[in-house]
Amino acid sequence: MQPSEDEIKRLIIEVLQLEDVTPADIDSDAPLFGDGLGLDSIDALELGVAIQKRYGITLSANSAETRRHFASVRTLGILIGSNGTSEGNLHDSSHSKD
Repeated sequence: MQPSEDEIKRLIIEVLQLEDVTPADIDSDAPLFGDGLGLDSIDALELGVAIQKRYGITLSANSAETRRHFASVRTLGILIGSNGTSEGNLHDSSHSKD
């Protein structure tokens, strides 16, 4: 089951302690890094650990596919929904959903 986008937004806000941000402030399709929400590599690490703990997904930090899934709230939801409840694991290049 795919988590709601608001659930993912709340996770981002909680984990990264974004005190002045609400779920409504985060565009589901906007980039999480750079010009979008403005997250950096440390934020990505913290968010990745939180996703692993909450949804039981194993992520590979060096995977291009993992970086692609971290592009936006919507792509994170797809990643979690397709891997979190069925197998609980995501490895480097498996489970491509293009």
